[in-house]
Amino acid sequence: MPGLFAYEEQLEKINAHQPPLNKLDQVINWEMFRAPIEEALHKEPKAPGGRPPYDRLMMFKILILQKYYNLSDEQTEFQIKDRLSFMQFLGLQIGDRVPDEKTIWLFKEQLKEHKLTQTLFDLFTQTLITHGIVAKEGSIVDASFVDVPRQRNTREENADIKQGAIPLSFAKKDNQGRYSKLSQKDTDARWTTKGHERHYGYKDHINADESTKLIVKFTVTSAASHDSTQIKELITKEDKRLHADSAYRSQEIEAYLQAQECKSHIHEKGYRGNPLTNRQKESNTIKSKIRARVEHIFGFMTNSMHNALSMRCIGKERIASQIGLLNLTYNLFRYEQLVRLKNVKMI
Repeated sequence: MPGLFAYEEQLEKINAHQPPLNKLDQVINWEMFRAPIEEALHKEPKAPGGRPPYDRLMMFKILILQKYYNLSDEQTEFQIKDRLSFMQFLGLQIGDRVPDEKTIWLFKEQLKEHKLTQTLFDLFTQTLITHGIVAKEGSIVDASFVDVPRQRNTREENADIKQGAIPLSFAKKDNQGRYSKLSQKDTDARWTTKGHERHYGYKDHINADESTKLIVKFTVTSAASHDSTQIKELITKEDKRLHADSAYRSQEIEAYLQAQECKSHIHEKGYRGNPLTNRQKESNTIKSKIRARVEHIFGFMTNSMHNALSMRCIGKERIASQIGLLNLTYNLFRYEQLVRLKNVKMI
């Protein structure tokens, strides 16, 4: 019968393949996240005894694992039980208790209610800035769609939602006095079309460091919001120069950047009857070499993170929390890449 040595030998064989979680665990000081999580979620026990709660730092690592592999709560529970590399990442051994899907869902709800993903994202970002890894010499701004489950509403219901009202049909109560339909509906998501593709959901607007491709700020809006509306939230006097595509080009934005003493490297755009000159086209080509780096970020989220820009939850508060977790997870893995490539030192 296989024993402890067989278990350890199997782990060695797995680690020889250098799984992503193993590489991440070697460079991240997870303890930096413990204090804000414990402080926000601390509750005095009502009575002595009872089963002890799961370690909250382990629960946070479960969410990082879940976001990287884009797993449902049910699949996360199963995969932790099934995969030795997941158990090793979480500090678990065969026979240890594993949080079930409801516990994982509840922990995510707690992060949402306390806006903890934003806190944890800011903590890691500030740590990177303090250690000089993010120098903020230049910034790249862009946005990506975050698709959510599409709603099947009537035309009248969609008209009410578009005007910011809750349809009366959503507010009807069941026999237990609950809003049975409203809890299953997303009244914050919106439809939009780009490049002949229809999207329903939200947008992840990011400010990425030009040099390292680490995300330093983000905002969340509905999918219908224009990219340029978030420029004042993403760019401040700390940003020295800005790269962005022509969607961000306007007199108002140029004036704002000038007031922030941020040099504009936004792509110029042509208009009907006033096309771009050859010089402007050449300038845009040069700018594209830097601006295109932001596409690598969303490409990583789509490919390496298993289409993480498509989410299962609904409602802006949950989505904003999950987008914060998505951006933080990307930053953790990007930082690991930078350390492995010896572009930065470990912190």
